[in-house]
Amino acid sequence: MPIIDEHEGKSEYTIDAYIADQPENIQPLLDQVRETIRTAIPDASERISWRMPTFWKNINIIHFAAHKNHLGIYPGDQAMIHFAERLKDYKTSKGAVQFPYNKPIPFDLIAEIAQWCYETGNHH
Repeated sequence: MPIIDEHEGKSEYTIDAYIADQPENIQPLLDQVRETIRTAIPDASERISWRMPTFWKNINIIHFAAHKNHLGIYPGDQAMIHFAERLKDYKTSKGAVQFPYNKPIPFDLIAEIAQWCYETGNHH
């Protein structure tokens, strides 16, 4: 994997490459998450930041990442507070939520979180 230079914003390692590097059974899910966020915040651009697929506009808006048993969404701590009630059935931390692969992924909620982060400026 190439070294990612955060300051350049230009890297050979793309979201396409990130998804292609994941297990085959997870790739369609990641494509769907990417498309969900892209549709929710079409003005944002895509990049790899913190080694994760990231949607960006002047600042990081939201990241997502594949893990062994769950999909991680990283919208930042303010979003986690705002959506706490709706995320209570999932494992969360200060700025992240885990959606296990063995349960339906709440794409509508992911879109709402991405849009909220974008519209409120609660980027991280």
